[in-house]
Amino acid sequence: MSTVGIIANPVSARDIRRIVSHAGNLPINDRANIVLRILTGLSTTGVEEVFIMPENGGIRTQLVRTIDREDRMGTMRFPKLTYLDMPVTCTAADSAEAARQMHDQGVGAIIVLGGDGTSRVVVSKCGNTPIAGVSTGTNNAFPELREPTITGIAVGLAVTGQVPNGQGYSFNKRLEVRVNEKREIALVDVAVVAERFIGARAIWKTENFRDLYVNFGLPDSIGMSSIVGLLSPLDRETPEGRHIRLVPAESARSHLLAPIAPGLIENVSIDGVETMQPDEVYLPSISAGSFALDGERELTFCETDDVSVRLQTDAFRTINVSYCMAYAAKHGLLTRESDSALAKL
Repeated sequence: MSTVGIIANPVSARDIRRIVSHAGNLPINDRANIVLRILTGLSTTGVEEVFIMPENGGIRTQLVRTIDREDRMGTMRFPKLTYLDMPVTCTAADSAEAARQMHDQGVGAIIVLGGDGTSRVVVSKCGNTPIAGVSTGTNNAFPELREPTITGIAVGLAVTGQVPNGQGYSFNKRLEVRVNEKREIALVDVAVVAERFIGARAIWKTENFRDLYVNFGLPDSIGMSSIVGLLSPLDRETPEGRHIRLVPAESARSHLLAPIAPGLIENVSIDGVETMQPDEVYLPSISAGSFALDGERELTFCETDDVSVRLQTDAFRTINVSYCMAYAAKHGLLTRESDSALAKL
């Protein structure tokens, strides 16, 4: 039986960047509608059961109400929904536990509603289970902007085997940060900040940045990866990264205006850019500070800590939505003969 997991973070896009910039915030009704559109795509391709992360934000209530109504009216068919048996803490731990359980259940893929932070948490616990991102966060550099219905169709085609095994998946780079024995990952970027505290977690002031390590960054990127996109663009496939050295404004070799959050463009002071090679160890340029992973401060370090940043290639899998849909078009996976044509046979 083909199964898929859905992790819908009910509180993504509610960090401090929404206050200091002009970032949007999806209401619960819109998040529930996104899940319904995904379910429609999954059902169309033959996915039979979907495991969903429980939450207290109200998404579940709206889903159950809508699906019950559609069932009574007989107007739309959805896969069987099964909510995971797990406590709800309303923290990132929920996404982590849901990803772990979905991996253990053997789902074909996990669809993640959130931004860079939610995607990072899921990847850290989902093992070799591929994921597909739907942008509902503040900065959405990792999850590509796309209609959720299409994501549902593509994931369904991949997990049901209609797209040949392996062809519908892509391998992705990630960054690993180590502080002594503690290891964390980032899917897009790692910023080294001169302040040794976590605080509000989300970062938006660039004057205290000293290093930026990036997996990929395109000229039309948002977030810290936009700095790479505007200085030395790098795609998701090329097996290398970028290291940007940042300095106080008075010491900079150049300055860059970069969109580091929706509606927030900052003047970034640049000292230099270098290429990161896979599996090589990179050290921060300062001896004490904090690491921000995909835009959120997670780890602090001091002079006595053993720290490093490393680029890893082929680290996790995602559903290649564009390829799956192109394959469906080329091979007629969504084409059906009409009744009149069948009658002539």
